[in-house]
Order: sequence, then structure tokens, then C-alpha cells
Amino acid sequence: MAKYKACILGLRMTVDMDIKELLVIRDSNLLIHQVQGKWTTKNVKIFPYIQCVKELSKRFTKIEFKHVPRIQNEFIDALAMISSMIQHPEKNYIYTIKIKIHDQHAYCVHIDEEPDEKPWYYDIKRLLEVGEYPESATGKQKRT
Repeated sequence: MAKYKACILGLRMTVDMDIKELLVIRDSNLLIHQVQGKWTTKNVKIFPYIQCVKELSKRFTKIEFKHVPRIQNEFIDALAMISSMIQHPEKNYIYTIKIKIHDQHAYCVHIDEEPDEKPWYYDIKRLLEVGEYPESATGKQKRT
């Protein structure tokens, strides 16, 4: 019931924010499948919660429920952490967070420029060619 209450609270907040399209990501396989109508329940205490979620879902032009296994929900955990860190003077206010999901990964590599203006691999190349360590190399660095 706690998972349903959390889901209902989230749906009510998004309805109040006048959001029309929503992707609900939960790690509760049971909740997702019951709301989608794929699974049924014999627990009569759950029926009102399922009905409430379905009624709230009608308020959106597009709503999708997606199950993400608990072990794979780093994204959800990150959002929960961010939301717990943001404080606003008004307790009922929620900052909106815009998230863009890209099809490709972004990579960032930063290599500081060497003070002697030689490329980063210069010392390695010199060691392989001549067999000399850089003057500043320590004994541990040489053993490594």
C-alpha cells in the first residue's frame, strides 16, 4: 500500500502542475503490472488504490508505466537524492527538473598541457626507445 500511496502522491502532484504527458518509472513490478491490468489482486485493500491510480491516469493525454528492476534504477535514486537536497521556502513547491535523454553517450577527456610543451606520451616513448626514465621519476614509478 505504501508504494501505491507514493505513486498516487506523485500523480496528484503532476496533475496539479498541469503536466499532460508522463512516464512513471517504478521498481515495483507488482504495482506496474496491476495498474496496467496484466496482473490481478485478491487483496481487497489494494482495489481502491489501483482504482485511484487509474482515475488519475485519465487526467493525462499520455501516460506510460515502466518497470525498472531495483538494481538498475540508479536514475531514480539520483533524482530522489537531488530532490531531497533541494529546499524551497514554501514546503509545497517543487522545482522542475528538465531531463534530456540522448541516444549516444557523451565523452569528455581533458588532458592538461605539459609545462615542457612535449606530448603526454613523450616520456613513455623515450623509455621504449632509449631505455631512460624521466629525471623526475621516483624509484616506485620506475618499478611500476
